[in-house]
Parts: sequence; C-alpha cells; structure tokens
Amino acid sequence: MSDIIKLLPDAVANQIAAGEVIQRPASAVKELIENSIDAGSTVIKLIIKDAGRTLIQVIDNGYGMSETDARLCFERHATSKIREAKDLFSIRTMGFRGEALASIAAVASIELKTRRPADEIGTLIKIENSKVITQEPCACPCGTNLSIKNLFYNMPARRQFLKSDNVENKHIVEEFEKLAIANPDILFTLIQNEKTILKLEKTQLKLRLMGLFGNNYGQRLVPVEQKTDLASIYGFIGKPEFAKKIRGEQFFFVNNRFIKSPYLNHAIENAYQELLPEKALPSYFLFIETDPSMIDVNVHPTKTEIKFKEEKIMYALVRAAVKQSLGKFNLTPTIDFDVHPSIDVLPPESNTEINPPSIKINPEYNPFESYKQSTNKELSEKKNLRNWATLFPESANGKFSSINNIDHLNQNNKTQQKNIFDNSEILDNFEEPEKLVYQLQPRYILTKVKSGLMIIDKQRAIERIMFEKYLDCLNNGEIASQSELFPRTMQLNPADSEIIDSLIDELKLLGFDISMLGPRTISINGIPAELEIDDIENWIESFIETFKNLEGEAIKNKNVKIAVSLAKSASAKMNRKLQKEEMLSIIDRLFACKVPEISPLGKPVITIITFADLTKKLK
Repeated sequence: MSDIIKLLPDAVANQIAAGEVIQRPASAVKELIENSIDAGSTVIKLIIKDAGRTLIQVIDNGYGMSETDARLCFERHATSKIREAKDLFSIRTMGFRGEALASIAAVASIELKTRRPADEIGTLIKIENSKVITQEPCACPCGTNLSIKNLFYNMPARRQFLKSDNVENKHIVEEFEKLAIANPDILFTLIQNEKTILKLEKTQLKLRLMGLFGNNYGQRLVPVEQKTDLASIYGFIGKPEFAKKIRGEQFFFVNNRFIKSPYLNHAIENAYQELLPEKALPSYFLFIETDPSMIDVNVHPTKTEIKFKEEKIMYALVRAAVKQSLGKFNLTPTIDFDVHPSIDVLPPESNTEINPPSIKINPEYNPFESYKQSTNKELSEKKNLRNWATLFPESANGKFSSINNIDHLNQNNKTQQKNIFDNSEILDNFEEPEKLVYQLQPRYILTKVKSGLMIIDKQRAIERIMFEKYLDCLNNGEIASQSELFPRTMQLNPADSEIIDSLIDELKLLGFDISMLGPRTISINGIPAELEIDDIENWIESFIETFKNLEGEAIKNKNVKIAVSLAKSASAKMNRKLQKEEMLSIIDRLFACKVPEISPLGKPVITIITFADLTKKLK
C-alpha cells in the first residue's frame, strides 16, 4: 500500500490560511492598514469599490520596501517583526505572523507599487493565485500602494457567502474606525465608490472620537487615567445618561491593538452598576499600556484576542479606573445632607392643635357605571359579545388584512390561510372585560377563552400589528407626517449614513421627513403623526441597528425588511404597564391582522394553556 500523507502545495496551503486570516473584505483592510501603520506612515488612504469585492486599495507614505523585500513579503511566514521564539513576548507591532499578504495573494489579484525614500525608482509586482506575473521597476511616490482586486475570484463558493454591500461596508468601516481611534496621530481617508466618506486629520484622541462619532460626543465623554506598576489605563468613557441599548461603541486597546475581551467588558459593566437602565450599554474607548511580556498576543489568527498573565489584577484595575472617573466627575449618585432653605419646615409649637385632613367620599359613585351603560347598549344591538369591526374600524376596511410575500412564512401556507384560533371562541369570553384582561409583568397579556387561558406576548403582538400596517403603507399608501417645529440634526457613522440615504424614499411613505445635509449628517424634519417618540435620535439608532441585524435573516424584500425594523423599534418603546383599555385595543388590533399568531420573524405571539393542561399539572 502506497503512502497516503502528502505535503500540500503552497497555493493550497495559502488558501487554507486565507480561510482563517481573510474571512471577508474587512479582514484584508485590517491587515493592509496595520502593515502601513507598522511602516511608520503618517498618511493612509483606503479606497473601496463594491464593498471590497472589486477593489481594496491602501496607499501610505511609509518606509516602503526594496525590490527584494517587495518580492519576499508575499512568501508565507516571511516577516520583519520576529527573529526567534522569545520575540513573541516583546511584540509591539500590529502584524508579525507573516501570513496576511501570502493569504491575500492566494485568493485575489494583487498589484504592489513601493519605493523607499533612498531609492530613485520603485518596484511594481503583480500576483495572481500566488504566482508572480510581473516584477519590474516603476516610477512611484515614497511609500506603498497595494491594490487587492476581485477578492475570492478563484473561490466562488467563498465569494457567495459574502453578505450584502451594506453589511460588508459596515464591517469595513468598523475595522477602519478601530485603527483610526488607536492612531489619532495619522491622517486617515476613507473613499467608497469614488465618494469620500471620512477624512480624519491628525489630532488628539478626543477630537478623533468627535470626528468619527459626532461633535456632540465632546459633551458625552469623560476622561479616564490610571497609572500603576503593572499597567497604565487611559481613554474616555461615556456618561451614564448617554448609554444605549445597542452595541458598537465599546472599544478596548492593549498596546494600541484592538482586542475583544468579555472579561474586561464585565469589569466596565460592574463599574457602572446601578447607574444604567436595564440592558443599557455604556460607551468606552479605553487604552491599556503594559509590558509585552505580561500578555500573549499569539492566541488567535486575527490577533483580536489576547491573554493576560494577571487577569484578575487587570480586571480590578480597569474597574477601579472607571469607578474613579465616574466619581471624580460627579457621575455617581450622592447623598446631600445639606437641606435647602426653601424646603426647610419648622416643627409646630407644643400647644398647637393639629387637625387631621378631611376626606369627602361619595358612596354613590361608580367609575364603571358609564362604561357598563355603553356596553349594555352595544350588547343589546349585537348578538356577539364583542364586535371587532366596531371597536377597530381598520379591520373592516381591510387596512390590516393585506400582507405581501414574506420569504420565511411562505414555507407554511396553512398558517397563512387559516388562523389557529377561532375568533368566535375568544369573543364569548369578553362579557366583563374589566375583570378578564390582565397584564403579567410588562410583557404578557392574559385573558380567558373557552378552552382555558390565552397568553399574548405584548411586544410581539405590537410587532405584528405595526409590521402589517407599515408594510401596507409601503405598498399601497402613505402615513401623514408631523413637521418638527425645530428640525433636528443628527450625525451618523459612514455605514449608518449610507443606510439612511438608501431608505429615504421608503421612510417618507411612512411619515418620516429626513434629508441628508452632508455625507454623515441628517436632518429630521418630521415624524409620523401617530408615533410617540421621546428621543428620536435613539429611536433612529435603534432602527438602523435592527435593519443591519436583519441582513442575516432570510428576508430578500426591502419593504419587508424596513417594516420589520420599524415594527421592532416601535414595540421596544411599549415596555410599560398598560391600562385595560390599551390591552383590549392591542387584542382588537392583533386579531384584525391576517397572521395574528406569529411575529414578523416567525416567533409565536399567542399560546393557550388548556383546562386539560391545568388538570394534569395539578394532579
């Protein structure tokens, strides 16, 4: 029997390595910009076309490379950062493995132009599928200009797994932001499809954050600074009142390298304990400087995870630094023992007669009398105990009865054609609605039906109601808009700004009057007349985040995606105790929908606990 173990060809080995290092266009962006930073660049330009599928180009003014180095940098495990194993524990550069360029060359076409300041002529190299096609002298500026064309062109299966342009652009911008935050002394420019999205001048850290996230962040951030023998911690944290319920503004950097660390994230959340609403997340941009021998950066192919030698001590240091900053800038609640003179009440004199307050009670008053009279009149006119079309006229004219193609619901036609609950069965149980509708915690509505107890998930019910309403308006009509007395401006990051710009026409049909004032600034001129929003900025941020998250769902229809995102954002604002009239209205509107029993994303809205189930449990 012949031997079965063979050495892999270099091209195949590089493609396997690319699967670990280059997961998507954003991965290539990260590796190229890190190389430019390590080359001592002070100006870095990133050019993207078609979300990185067609072109990723990074131009810098760094040290450049000689002809030999330019050819050798595409070989696997060729690096200028380490010479022996002990160097792994003294690394301060971004890249060091020597796998990035070799992996990229295995899955894309590459063109490299580079020149050192001491050289008169630069070097041009073209590579396809790990093979050098051209190597020749060329005229070019000092530094490096590296273009990646047609990423994954020779791996069509991998290319098909890439997400939409919005999603891939979002990941590219996120990587760009991380590197720009960590290097405020470098001028960064981001160009997408020949449009300048960001141009960040050399500046200080706080001004860099304001340039990325908006000028209002100057008022939202407070500094953190803590120095110990083990590590130095500095940066900025957000004030508790500006915490959000979406992730995206939590950044940790260790020796200027962005890292992911749930352990240190927990330290931050612990420091903010009792200062934030439930599920709210603070913003933070924290840097940790420590001896490289105290960390191990060689634990993950993309170098986004590291190990600390003293994890518990680092946890305590981060928590203490944040707590100190919160206390120093009076962001923690305090007890004020000084009573203001205006509320200082003197005790009465000893001989003063104190009369108790008098309370007048009308024993004949019945708050439900008028309601019962109207109900009895209605019952005498209608045979049914509750007439849904009368209480909610929209159901009579079909306003909530139309739903267009929803990809993930088409798999179950029976669910769409016939509701699993018979409305007549539910109607018979509303003879005394003030006694038969209950709210269990903020989320659930309970009511009695013939067969037992019906439980409605209030949030999902509102999602279903609003979803069908928004979808109907997108397809057939328009919601009235209420103009803002003073239009509000809002700064977004580049990826979010692109999303809003692409949805302006659809949002206008739903009552949102939004216009673009610049590449990253929007003006909110009006909102739907029926929408109650206290903080429109947070509401729009929540909508954008939901819309981006739906990219992973099997929803191809743009209108459906918008309707789902708006419905989920609207339902999130209803997390409060409801009056009984509000609960009855939700039930009315829910059963006016065509598919009341499931949410827009296919989760159950209603369940019934039968009397038979109760009997079994109580045996």
